[in-house]
Amino acid sequence: QVQLVESGGGLVQAGGSLRLSCAASGGAFSGYVMGWFRQAPGKEREFVAAMTWSGGSTYYADSVNGRFTIFRDNAKNTVYLQMNSLKPGDTAVYYCAARFGLDSIYRTNAYAYWGQGTQVTVSS
Repeated sequence: QVQLVESGGGLVQAGGSLRLSCAASGGAFSGYVMGWFRQAPGKEREFVAAMTWSGGSTYYADSVNGRFTIFRDNAKNTVYLQMNSLKPGDTAVYYCAARFGLDSIYRTNAYAYWGQGTQVTVSS
């Protein structure tokens, strides 16, 4: 059974940085896409970034492109989201997700596996 465990959230001032981690276990992840989503209070969960586990292709939402970077450490089976130049609008619960294959990677309902989420709060 695939399990995803996020860590690294917290409180940071605007302009600061945080690095989120997603430790993946319970599967062979070749062919998988690993994604990061976020959900702010009163809003729908939205796509942030994704990458293919093996090929290293990356995808970003326009709102974070150039500020956030998704990358992986295969030896640790961990995917990271480096967040720089954070804004108050980035405040949300951030979720790690996994799916097999590249179809519909921007859609929340395309992902079969989810972590528990980690809170990121950016103060102004």
